[in-house]
Amino acid sequence: MNAIKSETATMNAVVFEKYGEPDVLQLKEIAKPEPKDNEVLIQVKATTVTSGDWQMRKGEPFAVRLAFGLTKPKNQILGFEFSGVITSVGKNVRKFNLGDEVFGYHTAGGTYAEYICLPEDGILIEKPKNLSFDEAAAVPNGALTALYFLKKANIGAGQKVLIYGASGSVGTYAVQLAKYFGAKVTAVCSTNNINLANLTGADKVIDYTRKDFSKTSETYDIIFDTVGKTSYTQCKNILKTKGKYVLCSYGISHIIQMIINTFKSSKKVICDIMKADNDNLKFLKLISEEGKLRPIIDRIYPLDESIDAHAYVEKGRKKGNVVLTFEY
Repeated sequence: MNAIKSETATMNAVVFEKYGEPDVLQLKEIAKPEPKDNEVLIQVKATTVTSGDWQMRKGEPFAVRLAFGLTKPKNQILGFEFSGVITSVGKNVRKFNLGDEVFGYHTAGGTYAEYICLPEDGILIEKPKNLSFDEAAAVPNGALTALYFLKKANIGAGQKVLIYGASGSVGTYAVQLAKYFGAKVTAVCSTNNINLANLTGADKVIDYTRKDFSKTSETYDIIFDTVGKTSYTQCKNILKTKGKYVLCSYGISHIIQMIINTFKSSKKVICDIMKADNDNLKFLKLISEEGKLRPIIDRIYPLDESIDAHAYVEKGRKKGNVVLTFEY
């Protein structure tokens, strides 16, 4: 996967012009963006490969195509979270200066590129000082998602929380954040990830390959399925009377159950789409610098090995985050 830059204003980016397997990704030379008056130009230092990225690349499930293009992708550059350095600012920009080290979330996507432009009021703040660019790039998507859903479930001190899928990006942050808010956390993961769940602070770990987590006398205030592999029927008996069953990855059956429970049960089903904002990102920066939130990085690939990175993430066995670095 090679691309050579000319002397004009161009950059390298990983592009996919059609849906398909990882080999649809191509490293290409494209035009370098120029910031508008209210925008900053960011030299991207690192981004990530998430489950959402490979689903968009593949166009699966079909609902992905309804949002991003039926026959081919409308936005041909993947990636949402990033870290980098500001190299140019528009004339109306006041919040940032040249050389600022930043991290954030690009709601329109497109971070698999050497440069991106964002408005100064976008999801963008200074990078945590104690995190490397690779580490900082792995924070926004997973941690913002975990924080958004835990807050939506009214997480609080003394609650009992079960995190299903505790070894993925959202899961590893969900365990840490639930502990930060004073909850007692049970993590559900496979045998290979028990040590990781303990490392992120879980009070108890259930190996789903050896035990059915739902067959227990314990009940929980919140059950947070971070990977969409459980059902309400499976979980309802271990939810407290006013407990919340929370999903950030869900299907039609989950949505139907959410509607039914709204009218017929004190136990609530919460399905939603994460809404990123700077207040939550600032909070994540603060607790990262306090040493109370740490990104878990499984593997780091150079940008020109994005095909291999996607193939690995699509297997569904990554621990925490997989990073694409531009230092290659």
